[in-house]
Amino acid sequence: MTRADIGRVTGLSRPAVAHRVSDLLQRGLIVEDAEGPSTGGRPPMRLRFHAGGGVVPVASLGARRTQIAICDLAGEVLHRTDIDIDVEEGPGVVLPLLMDTWEKLLDGRDDVAGIGLGVPATVEFAAGRVESARVMASWTGVVIPPVIAERFGVPVLVDNDVNVIAMGEHRSVYAAELDDLLFVKVSTRIGAGVISGGGILRGALGAAGEIGHIPVRDGGGVLCRCGNLDCVDSVASGTAILRDLRAKGRDVASLADVTALVRAGDAETMAVVRQAGRWLGEVISGAVNLLNPSVVVLGGDVAEMFQPLVSGVREIVYRRSTQLATRSLRIERGRLGPGAGITGCALMVLDHVLSAQAVDAGPR
Repeated sequence: MTRADIGRVTGLSRPAVAHRVSDLLQRGLIVEDAEGPSTGGRPPMRLRFHAGGGVVPVASLGARRTQIAICDLAGEVLHRTDIDIDVEEGPGVVLPLLMDTWEKLLDGRDDVAGIGLGVPATVEFAAGRVESARVMASWTGVVIPPVIAERFGVPVLVDNDVNVIAMGEHRSVYAAELDDLLFVKVSTRIGAGVISGGGILRGALGAAGEIGHIPVRDGGGVLCRCGNLDCVDSVASGTAILRDLRAKGRDVASLADVTALVRAGDAETMAVVRQAGRWLGEVISGAVNLLNPSVVVLGGDVAEMFQPLVSGVREIVYRRSTQLATRSLRIERGRLGPGAGITGCALMVLDHVLSAQAVDAGPR
C-alpha cells in the first residue's frame, strides 16, 4: 500500500500516517518497495511488510524427536534441523541443547523478535508452566520462559504441542474458509487442539483438548498410565497398536512395520488399526457434538500412515454424532505434515510480537 492508501483505509490524517510509517520503517518492520502508479507528478512509494526484519527461533518437542528452526517474521522457515532426544531426560538437558542449537542456526544474528516452544505436555499458557504429572514428569512445575529469556532477552511463549500444530494447520490451510476446527494428533500418544472462533481454545488452565484420557467402551480393561482403564490413549495410540499386534504374534518393532503389513493387506493388522480408529471415533464424536467444528483434522504418525484408522474414525463419528453437527462436517488428514508444529510455534510468537500492543510498546 501507499501512504495515501493507508490514510483512506484508516481515516488517519497524513501527519499521523507519516509518523506511524516512519516509526515502522525505522524498526525494520516495513520497507519502501516498488513505485506505485502515478496520477501525475512524482510516483508514490509502496510500503510492504518486511519479513526479513527479524527472526523467530522455534522448536516443537516430541517424545523422542524434536524439530528446531529459525523462521522469519512471516513464519517461513529459514533454517531447520531435527534432533533425536528423549524429553524425559528433563529440562536441565533438553533446554540447554535447544538454546545451543538455536545459536548455531542463528549464526551470529542478533535480531531475534521472540521464541516459541511446543511441548508434549499440559501447559499453563499464561505462565509457561508445565503442568503434567504423567508425561514429562521431571518437567512438572517448571516455568520455561524465564530460563530461555535469560539467555536471549526476548519474549518466550510455550504451549502444548498439539495446540501449536492446530494453529499451524488452521492458519496455513483453513483460516480463509472456516473458524472452527478440531485437530487430533494420533502418534505415540493422543491429544487434541481446538480452534474456536478463529483462535486456540486453551481452557482455564491450559488443559483443553486432553481427549487422550477419555475412556472408551469395551476397551478390554487396559490400564492407562494415568491410572484409569480404557482411556483412548491406551487403546488407540501408536503404542497401543504395536502392543496389540505383538500380542497377536506380529513381528512389529515400529509403526513402519505396521505400515508394511497394512500395505500388504494383512487382514489382522487392518482389523487392529481400524478398531483403533473406531475407539478414537467414539471420543471424537463426543467432541463433535460438544464443539460443532467445521472440520476434524487427523494428524500425527498414525493418522498419516493408516487409512484404515481414518476410515474407522469416519465410520463412528458420522454414526454417533448428531445430524446437525455432521451435516457439513469434514474429516481430513493433516496437510502440513511434520512441519505443522514449527509453523504453529512461529505463528504463536508472531501473533504476540506483532500485535498492536507490542508494536505500540516500543522497539524490540
